[in-house]
Amino acid sequence: MNASLPDLSAFWMPFTANRQFKRAPRLLVGAKGMHYTSHDGRQILDGTAGLWCVNAGHCRDEIVAAVQAQAAEMDFAPTFQMGHPIAFEAAGKIAKHTPGDLKHIFFTNSGSEAVDTALKIALAFHRARGEGQRTRFIGRERGYHGVGFGGISVGGIAPNRKVYSGQLLPSVDHLPHTLNIREAGFSKGQPVWGAHLADDLERLCALHDASTIAAVIVEPVAGSTGVLVPPQGYLQRLREICDKHDILLIFDEVITGWGRLGAPFAANYFGVTPDLLTMAKGTNNAAVPMGAVAASARIHDQIVGAAPGGIELLHGYTYSGHPLAAAAACAAIDLYEREGLFGRAAQMSPVFEREIHKLRGEPHVIDVRNIGLVGGVELEPREGAPGARAYETFVRCYQKGVLVRFTGDILAFSPPLIADEKQIEEIFSTVALVLREID
Repeated sequence: MNASLPDLSAFWMPFTANRQFKRAPRLLVGAKGMHYTSHDGRQILDGTAGLWCVNAGHCRDEIVAAVQAQAAEMDFAPTFQMGHPIAFEAAGKIAKHTPGDLKHIFFTNSGSEAVDTALKIALAFHRARGEGQRTRFIGRERGYHGVGFGGISVGGIAPNRKVYSGQLLPSVDHLPHTLNIREAGFSKGQPVWGAHLADDLERLCALHDASTIAAVIVEPVAGSTGVLVPPQGYLQRLREICDKHDILLIFDEVITGWGRLGAPFAANYFGVTPDLLTMAKGTNNAAVPMGAVAASARIHDQIVGAAPGGIELLHGYTYSGHPLAAAAACAAIDLYEREGLFGRAAQMSPVFEREIHKLRGEPHVIDVRNIGLVGGVELEPREGAPGARAYETFVRCYQKGVLVRFTGDILAFSPPLIADEKQIEEIFSTVALVLREID
């Protein structure tokens, strides 16, 4: 197979160096299981589950059939003052896996929308209980929470914020990030060092007055910034401080949700239950755009119960609970359960850890970190050209038949949960070979 290239001029690509890409495009034209097919007919081993999202592998027959059947039966139905059965079914299936009493599911279309929705729900909750002065949010440096103005505001990746800084939410502050290569480099799983960094939340509470803070939002494992694994005890300490000051804790699990760590959600894995939890990506194996917020009974009942009548939460999207997305979610969750993919991810995590840490000592590698089936390899930047070495590694791995992800000078890995030992070995042996080739 050698598909001809389409006209590339019209599509303004997201998070892409468009001029660079269109000079030497990399097009994917098919996918099945653990592999993509490139436009020049090569099989590409997927080391990133698409974009952290195709957890059950590509084009699974059950999900394809569910979407096809739903499209033939009913293509769209509104969920404003109306409903359709598959959305309620999908919400119920999701709620079987969410931790604690986070059993009320609000559908969105993406992780970005899920974050902005969670922030709105937090504000609505405090207003409903007579604490409307709680309007401040606390995010974290190097956090990624999507591309809405709310998500960028609580996010902490500086280049993502720079262009839009004049119009970000005003009442936001940030915790320090948790990465310290000198103290915790080459950690396997959670670093021992760093739990004390959560105590900075106490400082922010004193600085701003805790009674003005609505919520703290963090990724349990920061993914897009380069896989920052939380130190031992860190998330537990955040939970304790939030409880002390009656601040809501939001976990952004767009990446960690649906088995990435070997449990349904990172909240399950770490034993820390937030008040709100965002998800997207793996919710329906990325077959159709879908996101969601899981809310605790306390939050849901306060907002719904305090409303005098009519619509309790003035928020939603045209495609909330879209029939095709909901059908894909039902099929994907059934697949996760039937094949035991969360448990399988836990079983393969030691293999993943063994193979990724073999990169220690390879040229340019200054740190390796991992947890579950997600890992990051940090490279020494080239002088005067930050990001260039990781980008070249990404391109050369693709040329050798392996898809990896890069962010800055960090390589990120998150293969589908169906990856076997040989495929995991191939991913990291290919990276090692490329690192030896580049300068």
